[in-house]
Amino acid sequence: MNMPALVVLFAASSVAAQQRSIEPKDVQVFNRSVSALSDGTRKGVRLNEQPGEGVAYLKGIEFSNGTIEFDVRGKDVQGQSFVGVAFHGLDSTTYDAIYLRPFNFRTEDPARHSHAVQYISHPTYTWQKLRAERPGAFEQPVSPAPDPNAWFHVRVVVASPKVSVFVGDAKQPSLVVTQLSDRTKGLVGLWVGNGSGGDFADLKIIPH
Repeated sequence: MNMPALVVLFAASSVAAQQRSIEPKDVQVFNRSVSALSDGTRKGVRLNEQPGEGVAYLKGIEFSNGTIEFDVRGKDVQGQSFVGVAFHGLDSTTYDAIYLRPFNFRTEDPARHSHAVQYISHPTYTWQKLRAERPGAFEQPVSPAPDPNAWFHVRVVVASPKVSVFVGDAKQPSLVVTQLSDRTKGLVGLWVGNGSGGDFADLKIIPH
C-alpha cells in the first residue's frame, strides 16, 4: 500500500511555496529505520528506537539560514525520549541539532525541568560537555509546557550564528543560543537521541 508520509513545505519566499509528501525513501537514514505512521491521526513518519543517536536527512536539500517547523511526538518516559532536528550537517556524526526532552516538560524536579530543550553541536559539543562546562547556556525549560505524550509544534529559526527555538504557540523563544560550529550550511533532517524513537509530521523548511 502506498502510504503518505511526512508532509514537507519548501519555500523560497512567502509567495512561492511548494508542498509535497516525503516518504521514507526520500530521506538518508543513519542508525535508524523510518516508516510511515499508521495510527491514523496525521501524515508523518516514525523513527524507531535503538541505541545511539539517529538522523534522517532530507535528500537533495541544503539548508543555510531559515525556519524549520515541525510537529513531533515523544513520550513521558524519563531518559527515553529525545526528539528534534539536525541542521548544517556533514554526515552521520557531524551536525548541529535542537531537540526536546518531553519527559522533562512537566516534571516537578526543578533540575530536570530546566533540561527540556537542548542545543548540541556534534561531535565536539555533546550535551554532557555543555552541561558540565556551561550549565544553563544551551538548555532551558519549555513554557508553557506541552503534554509530553501528545503532538506538539516546534519552530527553529536559524540566523547563523543565532538559533532561536519556539515551542507551541509561544511568542517568546524557549531557547536562544549562538552556534558553536563554524558551519553555515549543510544537511537538514530529523533527529532522535540515544535509545529514542519519535513521530514527526508537517515539516516545513523555509529558507531566509
